[in-house]
Amino acid sequence: MREGSLEAPTRHPIDWKNPDFFDEKSLFEELERVYDICHGCRRCVSLCNSFPTLFDLVDNNETLEVEGVKKEDYWKVVDQCYLCDLCYMTKCPYVPPHEWNVDFPHLMLRAKAVKFRKGETNFRDKLLSSTDALGKLASIPVVVQIVNKVNKTPATRKLMDNMLGIHQDRELPEYDSAKFRSTARPDDSFPVVPGKATPGKVAIFSTCYVNYNEPGLGHDLIKILKHNQIPHVIVEKENCCGMPKLELGDLDAVEKLKDGNIPVLAKYAKEGYAIMTLVPSCTLMFKQELPLMFPKDADVQAVKEAMFDPFEYLVLRNRDGLLKTDFSAPLGKVSYHIPCHLRVQNMGQKTREFLELVPGTKVTVVERCSGHDGTWGVKSEYFKDSMKIGKPVFKAMGNAAPDYVSSDCAIAGRHILQGMGETNAAKQHPISLVRIAYGL
Repeated sequence: MREGSLEAPTRHPIDWKNPDFFDEKSLFEELERVYDICHGCRRCVSLCNSFPTLFDLVDNNETLEVEGVKKEDYWKVVDQCYLCDLCYMTKCPYVPPHEWNVDFPHLMLRAKAVKFRKGETNFRDKLLSSTDALGKLASIPVVVQIVNKVNKTPATRKLMDNMLGIHQDRELPEYDSAKFRSTARPDDSFPVVPGKATPGKVAIFSTCYVNYNEPGLGHDLIKILKHNQIPHVIVEKENCCGMPKLELGDLDAVEKLKDGNIPVLAKYAKEGYAIMTLVPSCTLMFKQELPLMFPKDADVQAVKEAMFDPFEYLVLRNRDGLLKTDFSAPLGKVSYHIPCHLRVQNMGQKTREFLELVPGTKVTVVERCSGHDGTWGVKSEYFKDSMKIGKPVFKAMGNAAPDYVSSDCAIAGRHILQGMGETNAAKQHPISLVRIAYGL
């Protein structure tokens, strides 16, 4: 057997329709096999708390081997995983095509799915993963004012901590009643000019976060597309992408959301649109997770091929000479964080590359997990861990004395700013920085 592999990692489809996938005995056999490989390697110890948790379980039992760990303690490792995918993409030498076939994140996904199907998922986790339903309710006029005030009032936050397990110190995003989908004014009147690697027109998938929490990000994207005379539309209708339900292990809910989204998105893909989202996790869902869950669904695969990260699209357009670079405002010093779900899309540092086109701009890149994840860092039992994991990021972002703190993941950006404490830097999403640079 080879010790490791220098070959590019490959992903196998997620065989979740196979009854064996949910068989707990079979799951535990695979957990023991993979945990033993991880114990013998320990390369991922610095990535997240799953691996230190596992290694402590091994080191603190009499055998000093995985076989001595109590089976019920296997779940402690699973609960610490938030499916960032970095161990698979950046550290593990035993991923396929290596014969040991280690896919730690998707094994954790399988365990979460088994746990969910057993009915062991609590109300709080189900609630937090229902981002679309929460957004629709919380963004209702009048209701939105109450929700935003409750989320900022110490007494009610302490109550939420005690009753729901949402940590009182976690800064939560506000909701906005002027939802992006109802206020956006797209323009598809420009001529379609395809590039070598990009379609000449764009369909914007809003995402729950942009639609309900920060619609301004969507409006900034529209301004940039208009400035570059790229015809664009808002996707006719949409559901949550399914990533929160995937992280919960509710794969049946993921399928229902897929059934609502894919027929609509496939129509745009077949009509030659680039489909774009401003949330890396949503983009990754359509680029990777759904294609692996439904490998034989032609429409899912068509959407995968049409899906673009905004900066992936903009950089490719610029390389073809199809993008304006008439920037009028320097950005100064930008501390830029690359989210995990963007890194694992294997497209390089496109956001950095584009921001560096702006004269008078210095970009300091921090390429490390911030520790927040979608809902993981919100939960009372994981808040301190999320701040601990993010500590090196907070320090690195602040060392550059930046004018702006920026991350493609808006919630990671908020988390980082909270972790940095007192700072003169302003938090801006990279797409908003481009809008500022254009003077729009």
